[in-house]
Amino acid sequence: MPMRLTRLKSSYNWKQTKEILIDAIENIKLRYKISKNWQGDPCSPQAYKWEGLNCSYHESRPPRIISLDLSSSGLRGQISPFIANLSMIQALDLSNNNLTGPIPDFLSHMPNLTVLNLGQNKLRGQVPARLIDRNKTDGLSLSLCENPNLSKFGHVSCKSRKKHNVVIPVVVSSVGTIILLLTVAAIWWRCKSEEIDEPIEPWGRKFTKSEIDKITSNSTLIGRGGFGEVYHGTLENDTQVAVKILDLSSSQGSEEFQNEVKLLMRVHHRNLVSLIGYCDEGDTMALIYEYIANGNLQQHISAADIPYKGLTWKQRLQVAVDAARGLEYLHDGCKPPILHRDLKPSNILLTETLQAKIADFGISKALATDSATHALTDLRGTYGYLDPEYCTTGQLTRKSDSYSFGIVLLELITGRPAIITELETVHVNVSDWVRAKFERMEIESIVDSRVQGTYKYSSAQKAIETALACVSKTPTERPEISRV
Repeated sequence: MPMRLTRLKSSYNWKQTKEILIDAIENIKLRYKISKNWQGDPCSPQAYKWEGLNCSYHESRPPRIISLDLSSSGLRGQISPFIANLSMIQALDLSNNNLTGPIPDFLSHMPNLTVLNLGQNKLRGQVPARLIDRNKTDGLSLSLCENPNLSKFGHVSCKSRKKHNVVIPVVVSSVGTIILLLTVAAIWWRCKSEEIDEPIEPWGRKFTKSEIDKITSNSTLIGRGGFGEVYHGTLENDTQVAVKILDLSSSQGSEEFQNEVKLLMRVHHRNLVSLIGYCDEGDTMALIYEYIANGNLQQHISAADIPYKGLTWKQRLQVAVDAARGLEYLHDGCKPPILHRDLKPSNILLTETLQAKIADFGISKALATDSATHALTDLRGTYGYLDPEYCTTGQLTRKSDSYSFGIVLLELITGRPAIITELETVHVNVSDWVRAKFERMEIESIVDSRVQGTYKYSSAQKAIETALACVSKTPTERPEISRV
């Protein structure tokens, strides 16, 4: 295989592995409502590695989770199938929770697993035979103690005694903990020879001015915004990137830029555009993002596109769901929370599979505290998408993003811009235009004519109701994005 194709394949596999890992751990977090301070990438940067897990780092592959300790974490329900996607895990401790249901067979087929502690739960049914065999022949340290509803499981047992009923569980628990710690230590030492100070993955890298000049020298200008110009470039390993050069004449200074970079380094989600690196050298400040090849949402729903290659009704709803999930992560998955402040179709990029990723959230401010309100002295955003209350009071809240999302959803539904021009001189906000028609239940005249006949009436009605709730004139009546 030619070197260029090999690099492209390696870069793609690296990114794919990273997305699978993040998706798996995020689903585990949501499934069990884990209260740990988990945000961003579970393994990167190393300084912000998540509590309760350990990762391996190697030059030729992305970081992998090798141990996960969720003991005594209040977990309820069945063992999450997303654990199966942590393919390199070597030590898993789910003990002392309220897990129910059977022991899933996928645990038997995790090739690197050497320690599995499922003790002190409410698991039931048969123990997978392969799991018992691995305990007998492959050296798997398996603890199933104090699961009264489990069937007998060979010699992997804990004999209960009526005497010393307090001492024995403590001793067993202590021994299990020691075994787990020793195993994790052994894993750590085994991986230490492969470990480096910082992951050499493309994410989180600091670029030099000369590197930025090289990337952008023969690159295509693909956009311009309040932050500056955006170029499409390629790194030495053939990874395609979007380079956003900071306009030094803008209001953002070096200190704000540095704060933004530190924030963005910790934000990773499948529906957010990933930051690959940054540059802050001399008179050059830039952010290097993953390149999203399929353009932005504005280009896909604009009525001016001829011939029209737009989105189906189902695809439009999925884009809305993706955008809501990305926005929800900014609001609820980041500490401190991040408000976008300028959500609009041109800031929602689409991959080749039409997965939506929110861009330009880096120009937003992180809330300094857990307070949901942040006062700003300067208004930033785009006319038509700005929360009316934000424009008059300067108070920025999560509900301001809900308003912007509602406008975007209305554009997806109608195919019309945020500000509709009627009779050349009359300008109407799309929310007012839709609200007037919806009061008369003119659903068909609201929905984009290009998708007529492809949607259910009830689906369109529900989508319109959701959008209008988001753009309510009263912020308190708008739903949190997590409830959209």
